[in-house]
Amino acid sequence: MYKIFLSPMAGISSFPFRMLNRKFGCRFCFVEMINCRSLSYSSRKTLEMMRTSKEDKPLGVQILGSDKEYILRSLEKLQDYKMDMLDFNAACPHKKITKRGEGAALLKTPRVLSKLLKLIVANSNCPVTAKIRIGWNSFSYAKDIALYAQDAGISALFVHGRTREQGYSGKVDYETIRMLKKSLDIPLIASGDIFNAALAKKMLDETGCDAITVARGALGNPWIFREIEEFLK
Repeated sequence: MYKIFLSPMAGISSFPFRMLNRKFGCRFCFVEMINCRSLSYSSRKTLEMMRTSKEDKPLGVQILGSDKEYILRSLEKLQDYKMDMLDFNAACPHKKITKRGEGAALLKTPRVLSKLLKLIVANSNCPVTAKIRIGWNSFSYAKDIALYAQDAGISALFVHGRTREQGYSGKVDYETIRMLKKSLDIPLIASGDIFNAALAKKMLDETGCDAITVARGALGNPWIFREIEEFLK
């Protein structure tokens, strides 16, 4: 498994952005988050977001949705792209997403999330993962969410160490990520505030996670991937 991933970031993880980060040490990138409904209709903007090349490998795609019909249609479209990983977003905290019952809203209904993941696993031509937060709020049962996701047959779980209620503020909960890692039989990839090599090592050491993802830490700093690798060595 790769140790460091470039997270899918809406409006940021374009083809040029990915290639710049690859040039400075990033090995595995994600296309920015793709809306299943838009991909189903072959939206021009969405197809541009999917632009890639032979050099843009290995590459993963993250999809967003809650409607089974659009999810299945988007999976058909994705078969032409031969992705190395398919991630399902159950973590996006933005209101325009959650009010549609998508993204982090699925954290409130772990069984629904599990059913959607089973559908995706059964119809995907590449390994399936899921991205979650540690809960909708501080009263959420993070372990239940993670175990329902695992039971759906996914290959790994991406976990952001904040609740949806926190958004991107407050502290990352290393303890909860560590608890989830101990509870799962599949790899756990952790994220949250990885802005430099020291914080990357802190996440790995304090949670025992199998790998990490870099998101905002790569903005204006494509060298971060090489710096983390050298620091860990």
